[in-house]
Amino acid sequence: MYKEKTILITGGTGSFGHTVVDSFIKTDIKEIRIFSRDEKKQDDMRKKYANDKLKFIIGDVRDSQSISDATKGTDYIFHAAALKQVPSCEFYPLEAVKTNILGAENVLQAALQNNVEKIVVLSTDKAVLPINAMGISKAMMEKLTVGKARAYNSGKTIFCATRYGNVMGSRGSVIPLFIEQIMSGVDITITEPEMTRFMMSLPQSVDLVKFAFEHANNGDIFVHKAPATTVLNVALALKSIFSATNEIKIIGARHGEKKYETLCNGEEMSKAEDMGGFYRIPMDSRDLNYNVESKDNKQVSGIVTEYNSDNTKQLDLDETIELLMTLDVVKYSLKEGRLP
Repeated sequence: MYKEKTILITGGTGSFGHTVVDSFIKTDIKEIRIFSRDEKKQDDMRKKYANDKLKFIIGDVRDSQSISDATKGTDYIFHAAALKQVPSCEFYPLEAVKTNILGAENVLQAALQNNVEKIVVLSTDKAVLPINAMGISKAMMEKLTVGKARAYNSGKTIFCATRYGNVMGSRGSVIPLFIEQIMSGVDITITEPEMTRFMMSLPQSVDLVKFAFEHANNGDIFVHKAPATTVLNVALALKSIFSATNEIKIIGARHGEKKYETLCNGEEMSKAEDMGGFYRIPMDSRDLNYNVESKDNKQVSGIVTEYNSDNTKQLDLDETIELLMTLDVVKYSLKEGRLP
């Protein structure tokens, strides 16, 4: 489905963008457009790949004109641009609104105006039952996506979303932080030892987006099933892998953090379609005429359990070590003695 197609990746210089490029660069895709604000990261990426399939575009999703111009002639969009750090969004919530909500609306509108075939927006477990500004802004992004799908259900463009938990080794995440602390000989700082998080690799995050592109109906949200482990297990596993003697220091939960994360709430699980390694949450396509019978008027009966990082498969310490040993950031750091 990607042969001679053009894809646009917003926030394309991030960890997800690099993994998408690695996945597609040697295929028969026509063009990959990298859209972001950071010219230094674009220049680094340009030098790293040195491939004429890549086109780099300086722009900001907050600027509707720049994203609209970048979208012209695009077949597919991966919308990854976002403010993702929970504490920074807590201190600057309006910035989260500008990027994660208003910026997402600009991208969705650009896709509609330029007859893009499919757009998938990348969301997070923090959008489910959100308690922090980042999660609330991502939840609103999902609502905007489903709203566009509902309003333009008979149009050319398919709007859908993916939702996943902690992406291991991604920029700004805890695993590179712990590795840096180990190599610097300082204390490993963990928040709450029993705090659980889903564990998902960068290639799996791209697999989820690909799955969504291949199977999405308008307004679908796709969730990748994943195991989970505790923050303490991650720290202990990395200490074992690097034969480290660093002390572990508990600093307490940061602003807006949960003890566990939820990928599907109970209401969503009541209508979710189990697709093996994924859940599909279909759009409620009813309009505001609630008195009219609808095939989508499915009643929720009984109590449906949410899908969260406490009731998914729990990895023990040995399993956590085995999983972390598959990560490029861990393998590189072990070999080179530094982070990539």
